[in-house]
Amino acid sequence: MVVGLLRCPQSGVHCLSSHLYRITSAQNPIYSSVKGLAYRRKPSQSFSTSAKCLSEALERTRNIGIIAHIDAGKTTTTERMLFYSGFTRRIGDVDEGSTVTDFLPAERARGITIQSAAITFHWPPGEVDGGLTAHDQTLPRSAVPHTVNLIDTPGHADFTFEVMRSLRILDGAVCILDGVAGVEAQTEQVWHQASTYQIPRIIYINKLDRDGAAFGRTVREVSSRLNVYPAVCQIPWFENGNESFIGIADAVHLQALRWHAGEDGRTPKMVSLSQLDAQEQPLAQELRRARIALVELLSEYDEFIVEKFFDCNEDHLAVSPADITESLRRCVLEPTCRVVPIFAGASFRNMGVQPLLDAVVNFLPSPPEAPDPEVSIDGVKGGLRGLLSGDLIVQQSEKASAASKGKSSKKQKSGSPLDAKDAMSKLHSCALAFKVVNDAKRGVLVYVRVYSGSLDRNSLLFNTNLHVSERAPRLLKMYANDAVEVDSIPAGHIGVVVGLKHARTGDTLVSYAGNKATPPEPLNTLQLRPIDVPPPVFFTSVEPHSLSEEKRMQDALALLLREDPSLHVTVDEESGQTLLSGMGELHLEIARDRLINDLRAKASMGRIEIGYRETVLGASSTVTKIFDKEIAGRRGKAGCTALVEPFDTEDASHVASEDTILAETNDGNRIIIQAPGLQVDYSSRDGGKTSPFLPPGLDLAGFRTAFQNGALAALARGPNFTFPMHKTQVTLTLDPAEHLFSNETTTSALSAAARQATAAALRDVVSNAGTVMMEPVMNVVISVDEASLGSVVHDISSSRGGHIVSLDEDVPLSATDTSPAPGTARNEDSLSPIDPTRVYAPLDPFETPSVGVEVPMSRAQPRTISAKVPLKEMVGYLKHLRSLTAGRGTFVMSVDRFETMSAQRQKAVLAELRGGF
Repeated sequence: MVVGLLRCPQSGVHCLSSHLYRITSAQNPIYSSVKGLAYRRKPSQSFSTSAKCLSEALERTRNIGIIAHIDAGKTTTTERMLFYSGFTRRIGDVDEGSTVTDFLPAERARGITIQSAAITFHWPPGEVDGGLTAHDQTLPRSAVPHTVNLIDTPGHADFTFEVMRSLRILDGAVCILDGVAGVEAQTEQVWHQASTYQIPRIIYINKLDRDGAAFGRTVREVSSRLNVYPAVCQIPWFENGNESFIGIADAVHLQALRWHAGEDGRTPKMVSLSQLDAQEQPLAQELRRARIALVELLSEYDEFIVEKFFDCNEDHLAVSPADITESLRRCVLEPTCRVVPIFAGASFRNMGVQPLLDAVVNFLPSPPEAPDPEVSIDGVKGGLRGLLSGDLIVQQSEKASAASKGKSSKKQKSGSPLDAKDAMSKLHSCALAFKVVNDAKRGVLVYVRVYSGSLDRNSLLFNTNLHVSERAPRLLKMYANDAVEVDSIPAGHIGVVVGLKHARTGDTLVSYAGNKATPPEPLNTLQLRPIDVPPPVFFTSVEPHSLSEEKRMQDALALLLREDPSLHVTVDEESGQTLLSGMGELHLEIARDRLINDLRAKASMGRIEIGYRETVLGASSTVTKIFDKEIAGRRGKAGCTALVEPFDTEDASHVASEDTILAETNDGNRIIIQAPGLQVDYSSRDGGKTSPFLPPGLDLAGFRTAFQNGALAALARGPNFTFPMHKTQVTLTLDPAEHLFSNETTTSALSAAARQATAAALRDVVSNAGTVMMEPVMNVVISVDEASLGSVVHDISSSRGGHIVSLDEDVPLSATDTSPAPGTARNEDSLSPIDPTRVYAPLDPFETPSVGVEVPMSRAQPRTISAKVPLKEMVGYLKHLRSLTAGRGTFVMSVDRFETMSAQRQKAVLAELRGGF
């Protein structure tokens, strides 16, 4: 084996490889030698027009994200990746505010990541083209330049939605753990979120240079709290066994890397196993144990490695690094396999980042290897590959044909599979707008992930969510806040479209052959991985400084909503105030900073309030309302009957009768629409969605949407306390003979009638059974040290009215933020737990006996408190927690449910709210 240090001639940056030694010359072509096999690469040859080479370039592409708890070192690790890849010439520092990916003023001021940043670089440094010969298939992946599209995500719990919208377009992820704190609460949350999209992951244990770092304990926590089998690929190298962290030992290649303190980390010293035997005998023995444990673990999940093990006469050390690497890759890419590679380092000290980059290239998937993303087309769900092959279109056509079976033969002809496949063949590109950013210089930037075809400049994009078409005048390849203009963005890559006026976060964009404005059915209903936005629990008032500034403020708020769909803007009908709602205190603070400082809106924001709810205590009587008014110069007339009653969200079963048109749960409320005697005609072209009783031009879908929107509008404002309704069931009934009035009945009139009937039924409840306020109760997970445990538990249970659920147990956060898309994620809760005592983990320095007494491990790790606390008591809790724990405590929380308030507590809250205004 040839061991060497690579140096890229273009950037002068050193990168590591255990297989390849590259000899460079300014005049000669580049030659490489791998196990006696040489190849030649022509640096000037272009392969941009070759479909085969485009496919090879796509295979050498990695779309990855960095996920972790806040302050685990995500941005610091990203900065080192950019430096070693040659993208930057200096290392940015989070404390100095000089990082590339944290470029917003609010990020640099607070030292945290708020907005996920996309950046592209190459590893190893060099150009990714098709100019490699067939012999290059024998090279390790980490020896061939790859394009890495990296996304640095936030770690704070308030920006969970920012993490979610970035995760769904990733092919792989690097989960960074703090070697001192171990697996923290927010780490568990983002880990489960990544599991909903079946994203392959590797783990990097950071900050091993700090006092109290415990690699072995963190590995055991990975098995117990994340419920996966850690495959320890690297172990830390502490000088003399228990002194400072100086490097890592690689269990795959049976060698060690040592970095020198104070240097930039480009040139670590490679040490072979035989040299370790002479210099660091305990580390060499531990490295052998790590290799044996790694081969044994892989043998349980990969038959190929078992064969290699027997070919090597059952010698764990004789199995080649290439075989172990391929086995690890198969395990990582297999969705049902629970093996996750573990790596070690200290990014701030410039240790361990280059091997981590090699691991990204070696183990994480390329776009063709990534899990098939879920798509939905006209209500039929499936995989993207099934869509591109035409199978999903055929399923949709068969479903439509089944709905009209026995009816008109004309319907069956219009939805034939041959026509559907022909329409599919003309699909030019399909992309997902996963993020919208307002840039002061370039305008609105729409970040897209292209899933099929090629998104070209000036192509006409159809938005399947908004049903509008827009041209893409400019395309960019983003490097954090810098950009390079390109002519097209190929499939599997991430880019930016400049100049779109309507696209929002989560919209699906498609282009069709011939630059047609609207694709044919059913392609105009295509949806790529929609996100369920959790309900906001904090709100604040926003007021313009003058009436002349109101339009500017509304435009700025509209931009904020395009960027961040987890923000909501509503207008209070009584006071006329504009209310901005968000996921947390910090979330709203950042929104205020963006609104006033970045978007230059002349407005002021009130204090942060809590979003309460209102619910009914009993059923109303049946109320009928007839709407009869002129709307926009046209007379509208329609009727509706409404019945309101309590709704148990835990028992959401509803036996649908033949008259039930809709039974749907929305934000904790249930809406049932019934239309006795409304005969459905299945011979129509759209698959049975009309009725002879409906007025001309009004189909069943339009009627259903109108009634549903009317009920939702009434439920948005409670009859007694003006808070949105919760746990309320509304049954709307349409009598065609009494509630429909020929051409005078429009969708607007139906919606208004449903709203008036629902509001009247709610007022009827107030006069009879009454309503009561509900408050959000949070799932709170607090991490503290042993000394502060008692005071924090006492504060939660006595002063804040909460109750402790558990101590040091893995209680998952609410599924509000981690609910998977249907059919896309395996149920991790159903998997059998892993015994940490059976997992290999090297001994930590603090685990060695001192004066004959071993330090208990529980004293070294933080204690975890799981509790349920009313949200009102958690406002401003972070400052209080830090004062109780001397700055060491952290917590994350998510909405658990809304609970009914006692009369005494409701009276106190109302008095405070009225006094506040």
